[in-house]
Amino acid sequence: MDGVFLCNVAERREEGHNTGLRAGREGGAKETKRQRERETVPGLKAADERTLGESVTPVIGGGLDSPELQTENDGAHRCLRQPLMLGSAPGLSGRWERLEPRPRARMLRQVLHAGLRTSFHALGRFVASHPVFFASAPVLLSILLGASFSRYRVEEDVASLLAPKHSLAKIEGNLVDSLFPVNRSKHALYSDLQTPVRYGRVIVTTRKGSVLDPVHLDTILKLHKRIYQMPVTVPATGVNSFNYSFSYLCLPDDKNVCIIDDIIRAMEEIQSARISNSSIPILRYPITQLADGRQAYIGHQLGGVQGWGPNGGVRGQGTGAKGEGVRSARALQLTYYLQARGGLMDRVASQWENAFCAELQHFAALHPKLGLHPSTSSSLRTDFQFSSVLAHRPLLASLGACGVLAMLCCTMRDCVRSKPWLGLLALLSITLSGLTAAGILNLTGTTYNSTYLGIPFVMLGHGLFGSFEMLSSWRRTREDQHVKERVASVFEDVMLRFSGSTMLHLMTLGLAASPLTNMEAVRLFCRTAMLAVTISYIYMLSFYSSCLVFTGYLENGYRHGCFCRRVPKPERLDSKPAWYRCLMYTRYQDEAQTTNPPIGDSHLLLGCVRRCYGDWITNTYVKPFVVLLYLVYISFGLMGFLQVTQGSDPSALVAMDTATVLYTRAQQRYFSSYSPVIGFYIYESAPYWNASVQRDLLEYAKGFQRISWLEAYLNYLTDNNQSTSQPRENFTHTLRHSFLREPQFAHFADDIIFAERGQGEEPDVAASRIFLVAKTTENKREEMSVLLDTLRRLSLTSRVRFLIFNPSFVYLDRYAAAVSSPLRHSLLAVLFLLGLSSLAVVEPLVSVWLGLTMLSVQFGVLGFMTLWGVELDCMSVLCLISALGHSADCSGPLLCGFASGRGDSRTRWVRVALERHGVPSLQTLICYSAALVPVGAVRSNLTHTLFRCLTLTAGCSALHTLAFLPTLLTFLPPSKTPENRPEEDGQRQEVECVEMNDSTRVVDQITTV
Repeated sequence: MDGVFLCNVAERREEGHNTGLRAGREGGAKETKRQRERETVPGLKAADERTLGESVTPVIGGGLDSPELQTENDGAHRCLRQPLMLGSAPGLSGRWERLEPRPRARMLRQVLHAGLRTSFHALGRFVASHPVFFASAPVLLSILLGASFSRYRVEEDVASLLAPKHSLAKIEGNLVDSLFPVNRSKHALYSDLQTPVRYGRVIVTTRKGSVLDPVHLDTILKLHKRIYQMPVTVPATGVNSFNYSFSYLCLPDDKNVCIIDDIIRAMEEIQSARISNSSIPILRYPITQLADGRQAYIGHQLGGVQGWGPNGGVRGQGTGAKGEGVRSARALQLTYYLQARGGLMDRVASQWENAFCAELQHFAALHPKLGLHPSTSSSLRTDFQFSSVLAHRPLLASLGACGVLAMLCCTMRDCVRSKPWLGLLALLSITLSGLTAAGILNLTGTTYNSTYLGIPFVMLGHGLFGSFEMLSSWRRTREDQHVKERVASVFEDVMLRFSGSTMLHLMTLGLAASPLTNMEAVRLFCRTAMLAVTISYIYMLSFYSSCLVFTGYLENGYRHGCFCRRVPKPERLDSKPAWYRCLMYTRYQDEAQTTNPPIGDSHLLLGCVRRCYGDWITNTYVKPFVVLLYLVYISFGLMGFLQVTQGSDPSALVAMDTATVLYTRAQQRYFSSYSPVIGFYIYESAPYWNASVQRDLLEYAKGFQRISWLEAYLNYLTDNNQSTSQPRENFTHTLRHSFLREPQFAHFADDIIFAERGQGEEPDVAASRIFLVAKTTENKREEMSVLLDTLRRLSLTSRVRFLIFNPSFVYLDRYAAAVSSPLRHSLLAVLFLLGLSSLAVVEPLVSVWLGLTMLSVQFGVLGFMTLWGVELDCMSVLCLISALGHSADCSGPLLCGFASGRGDSRTRWVRVALERHGVPSLQTLICYSAALVPVGAVRSNLTHTLFRCLTLTAGCSALHTLAFLPTLLTFLPPSKTPENRPEEDGQRQEVECVEMNDSTRVVDQITTV
């Protein structure tokens, strides 16, 4: 009862009221009880006429970290060990003390905090009571769900992942497809505008000379013939096999002949003229005239062009102008259009694409003077998913390196207290949670894509941090307690912070996975990462905690932490060899009865932080340099932040040295002089015969290279001495019956849609299209984005309803907003959660510091990744979102540990927080960084972005946790002003309440006075 009395005294002093304690109202029964208690405890008789000089200060946010305020959980009761100041209190008589009222918000935080800690304490006891179940259930569940990999599927539609899900360009594309489908074009197709579902494309380059040289020209025409006649057998074997050639699969023209590029026709004309010894037709750039009189745009088919300048001079590469002959060309692009009519034809077309690539590879080996760079409709998907194939072995190497370092971080000199297997078991827990999450995804039909490579690192950073925090808390518990009580104390101390950081992860990922996110790849990644983090948290509570229980029993059994065999007694060790004594070194039995054994003496990192780093980082002469370093950090972060560029090119997310990358490089090198062909679509009936409308349309196309039926028709009318401003019937009649029947203008019939009026009346032009090409420089995508915005603004004010479209606009349209919006939403979610929690769970200053730290880390990662050459694409944004949770994992416990301390100096509490929470963060960062190293060696643009962003995340988090925060907290709020104490020191007595259990009853004893 004496121990219970002391606990109740501390609890009553913690629950102060406005007018003091109400014990005097309870009558003579309580007075008799107090008299009996005073007689039982001699050390408290003198306290009958004195006031308890100081009250128990509640601990908020970080647990009871103060050495002067330690919670002991021995049995069913939680008793408080508190140094009591026995002295006089002026102004109060007897044993009554008036306590100041406390804010309701603070009281609410105390109640919620105490309730949560009590719940986690009970959960810890429950897990420790059933360790076998909680260790085996996750393993069995992971094995069962891991069997679902037979349902594993890969995402086929990569364009839907990497392009904004809701954009105006997609709506415009659907309208264009409904008005002018690809199979409607019967004369010519522009490869970068009108792309069917299946196609094969190749860029032919020369290592020396020009592709128009006779030797190279003949070789290219020979390649074209081989591709044209290349058979594909479907199925590959069997009686029902059938050979398909390109002539069967191609898109036909109006004469039922395969549509081929105009440059092939021009080259065939040059070859025929050379064979017949006739004059070679002049090939002009970028618009040339064919033998049938038709003008054709070849700017997207002929690259690296040098034209003839005035007086026979030579123009530079790509400087040929309209009407000037081509002197030489370094590259040629050919496109073969396929049609996919149903499932069988689509399967045949897919096999034709594979045969197309194989044929080009074989042809390149026979003709080394030519460089061939193929691309098909499936190249982007194959090369995008190839990153995950390349990352298989590096990921296993990452797992191995992380496991070795995790074991080393859990190793101590003391062989009994050392727990190296816990590091490996923590990694096993993360692996099992990943396997479980993958099994759930497979069962629900979710497809896999290469952006999921970042999810293991999200789980790794969060899971390792929780495991090292639990191990650090375990080493601070009393070693003479039962294992169940020690595990319960660990849960009570750690799980509130770990649950809070898990909530931050789930909040940031959850809002980014919501329908507010316009990027499908970001949404799917965050949704999957949410599931993985949740399962990892559950497995940390169950599987890893059970492993902690087992290793605790090994420790109590005086067994070796690595070999699990019993350590010999000291007298037996004296006769053993030196290496054996070193291997079996322990001071466990000598220090087991000590309240706080010197763990730092046998743990390398903890000893370094306690003896060296903590004193160094808080040194007065070091602080100015750390502040200066932070200013440099902010300066470089701002420099990079002002240079952020968006990366809307899908080829930046595929594996290196693949067909997509090589093709894109060749296209950027040789075909960057002109933009892709842009479709100018007039989707409503317009008075084309009106002179003002004609002027407007000609003005819109001014400055572009253009293939325009309207301009050609107006020139036709002018050449035939007819007025361009005619009545509607005459204008339309001449267009249909004269202009479009001329052979050189017949192809314009594909660009005009007529709508019938009444019987005997000329139809209206319901819709039409014009093709525009802009002159570009090296920043091709940026100029296309500016051009898109300019023409869209013009379409809003024009009286002619038009739209512009190119397939690349799907990636460019509002890409910056689509990529950055999940990051903004996650930041707002974090700030909202921190603000809400500051009202109920943690101290407001802790929330403020944590929010500022996360923003600072995010700002630094964004700035430094730009300086490192990383663009803002979907992969970098995913890393930035995960950086919010990673920075909270590292810095949150340090801030809570510092804020929970009362009294003493700031410097002392910074050192204590570094010892208790900085060391787990350092261990996590060491293992995390080691796991990232093998990923940096993968030959993939996606993994390079992942490696750089995650490395910067780890580095910036380490700087803030181990350098910036320990320095700034020594002179910035929260303050560490000592509590008001009586003027006279009086007599200090420390009373420790210990509850001892035996098999029949519970005995409360006072063990130390």
